[in-house]
Formats: sequence, structure tokens, C-alpha cells
Amino acid sequence: MGAFISMPSLAQMTGSLHIHQFYIGKLKAKQEQLFDSDPELAMLLDNVAAVLSDHAEVLAGDIADIECDD
Repeated sequence: MGAFISMPSLAQMTGSLHIHQFYIGKLKAKQEQLFDSDPELAMLLDNVAAVLSDHAEVLAGDIADIECDD
């Protein structure tokens, strides 16, 4: 018996995109606060925000594709 993996719904994808955007904003704000006092941590937070941003772009594209299909 094979496992059935369902695609997330449009609402789930949109919710995930909003969560990504929320955390990207939080990471960037904290990164700016730490820039002078802890540049290594600031760089790490910037890198994490970049990864989330890339994933958010993919999600936004997937959402746009689904909305165009409807």
C-alpha cells in the first residue's frame, strides 16, 4: 500500500507564506539590532532570512499558479 501525499490547500499555502513573511521581518529587525554588537549572529540571521525569502518566493509562485488555474 502506497502512501498518499496530498497537496496543501491554497489557504494552507497562503497561511504559510504569511508566516514566512512574518519571520523574515522579525529576523531582519533583530539582525539590524545586532549588527554592531554581534556581527556574526547578525550575519547568521541575515542568511536565515535569505533562505526563508527564497522559499517564500517559491510559495508565492505556486500560489499564483493555483490562482491562475481557478
